[in-house]
Amino acid sequence: MSIDRFVLAFAGTVVLATVLIALFTAQTWVLWITAFVGANMLQAAFTGFCPLALILKAMGVKPGVAFG
Repeated sequence: MSIDRFVLAFAGTVVLATVLIALFTAQTWVLWITAFVGANMLQAAFTGFCPLALILKAMGVKPGVAFG
């Protein structure tokens, strides 16, 4: 799996998990995590900088097109 796909899968998993936690429990503070992930995805779209991509690259994950 390339860095690009891993970043998208991780972000999608975090968003879905935090929304489900907020939906089925009274823990609405987890929506701040959702907002953080969304904001990070937005800034990565404009700047190309993604902290998770840097970590994955250092771990030796195969680079992709967006985060090469």
